[in-house]
Amino acid sequence: MTTKVDLLSLLPTELEEYFVSIGEPKFRAKQVFARLHKGERIGEITNLSKALREKLVNETLDTLPTVEEKLVSKIDGTVKYLFRLHDGACIESVFMRYKHGNTLCISSQVGCRMGCKFCASTIGGRVRNLYPSELLGQVIAAQLDSGERISNIVMMGIGEPLDNYDNVIKFLKLVNHPDGLNIGYRHISLSTCGVVDGIYRLAEEDLPITLSISLHASDDEKRSEIMPINNKWNIDSLLSACRSYYRTTGRRISFEYTLISGKNDSESDANKLAALLISAFRSCGAPIHVNLIRVNEVEETGFRKGSVESVNAFAKTLERRGITATVRRRLGSDVNAACGQLRRSNMKKDEEE
Repeated sequence: MTTKVDLLSLLPTELEEYFVSIGEPKFRAKQVFARLHKGERIGEITNLSKALREKLVNETLDTLPTVEEKLVSKIDGTVKYLFRLHDGACIESVFMRYKHGNTLCISSQVGCRMGCKFCASTIGGRVRNLYPSELLGQVIAAQLDSGERISNIVMMGIGEPLDNYDNVIKFLKLVNHPDGLNIGYRHISLSTCGVVDGIYRLAEEDLPITLSISLHASDDEKRSEIMPINNKWNIDSLLSACRSYYRTTGRRISFEYTLISGKNDSESDANKLAALLISAFRSCGAPIHVNLIRVNEVEETGFRKGSVESVNAFAKTLERRGITATVRRRLGSDVNAACGQLRRSNMKKDEEE
């Protein structure tokens, strides 16, 4: 059986090669690329002949996701999507409105194998990587459903982006392409739990995206307990990679720190975190920014979030030490907008049936 071609995963030059290979002129690539990125399916592109459309429908893969479930926050209008992929797997995306534009948080894998103890996305492990088209498809599908342009992307949904490295890099080039969605690299953030070899590779790509590091602890013992990846790449090796990334790109790195009540949210933890980051980045002069997040209470983890007052106290301790700290504004709290929870409830429903 012939493998179908995934047109939405192809850059214009690759599309040209494909059309030439089936006896069509190169200019077909430009026609098809722009229309697919607007969300048209191949059978709907009417400036192609009927015969060519039929041929493409039979020989190519339709990877644009469909909306399986949609939850809209009554508090702030945040939209949580459960998307169904062409093979039946489900992923999540979250559409958020800010003053600076609309942001979509997207998934990079079906499930996740990183095993972070506080995260619902990793329960059940990784099923598979997403294709570039399926990463891009989340943005296209959310724009089609909302009727609004997405100007910012955060890769903080289900999965570890640097564990799906090649497909993620291809997606970044596709979503930035001027003939497609044309979303600027500086409007894209990628979050990693600490895939050190991926950080070094990413630094060499010359893509001015924003890198976010999920740190969540200031010593190896505590971090290894909640983030198994620390057993492979400890804090010292992770921060060395971050220094190298800054020296290579000149781009500020943001550190994410999820506050878990009684685990890593004391004043002592705040002081240890400040000392760690100041020591790590003093030599290269990199600006330090910490984004504090109250842990999402997932039934299977047993972790609990502290009070708003304790989070603010943690932030003030960091600021007294000269570190810029922000507390992440929690959008869509009434629709469980944290990644992994909607997919998990869908999986449970399927198991019960």
